[in-house]
Amino acid sequence: MANYTAADIKALREQTGAGMLDVKKALDESNGDIEAAKEALRIKGLKGVTKREGRSASNGLVAAQTADGAGTLLEINCETDFVAKGDKFIALADKVLAHAAEQGLDSADALRASTLDGQTVQELLDSSNAEIGEKIEVRNLARLTAPEGGQVVAYLHKTSPDLPAQIGVLVATTGTDEQFGRDVAMHAAAFSPSVLTRDEIDAEVVENERRVAEATAKEEGKPEQALPKIIEGRVNAYFKDNVLLDQPFAKDPKKSVAKVAEEAGAEVTGFARFKVGSDLQG
Repeated sequence: MANYTAADIKALREQTGAGMLDVKKALDESNGDIEAAKEALRIKGLKGVTKREGRSASNGLVAAQTADGAGTLLEINCETDFVAKGDKFIALADKVLAHAAEQGLDSADALRASTLDGQTVQELLDSSNAEIGEKIEVRNLARLTAPEGGQVVAYLHKTSPDLPAQIGVLVATTGTDEQFGRDVAMHAAAFSPSVLTRDEIDAEVVENERRVAEATAKEEGKPEQALPKIIEGRVNAYFKDNVLLDQPFAKDPKKSVAKVAEEAGAEVTGFARFKVGSDLQG
């Protein structure tokens, strides 16, 4: 009979972040010795880092930090929601975010290659892989700097009450107070724009939308003389789906974000948006 209890299993899972079967196996092999089981899980983790490289890290969290007129947004991923809400993973995310903000880093590649506590951040992630028992990776990092006389505002959104934030947004604005920036950030979290302005969408993408709109209208039997207006309307609908400044503002859908900003004497100069498991970024 195994010399451990359900409470031992729970405690060891919380301490290591390892899976249920791995914990039970380690306790079986150590005859219930918690410390020996913990060491065995760590050794197994180190051996398993390479094996985890091909596994999917689709859970995790988004974290943000704003200070001194700048904001940093981080997406860090793991394999399961169990690990995502664990203290060790959250502490790791906080540490990596603080380092990125302090160093003024603005890309995931730069962050992974940077040095933290005498090792690269990638090496830190690898050692955390071993300790926690899951693939952990920095997927996205963004940094915004406030325009002169403006500010950067962060908004984090929880899609589930028992998990860390899964959506994060930074918005840089000028000419208004922080509340307007927060309203825009909340809007971006809900409506997931991909770019700030129309100019940021590749001309080939826009032209393809026009071709699709024309072909669709013809397939629907629309009259030839009505095609230009129909095509323009459908292309504008595409912009409203993807361009932050063109989107109907969440708090006043009769006006675009650009119009609301204009009426407030403000300007939205940049944004970034991450959602866990998605590569969408503004």
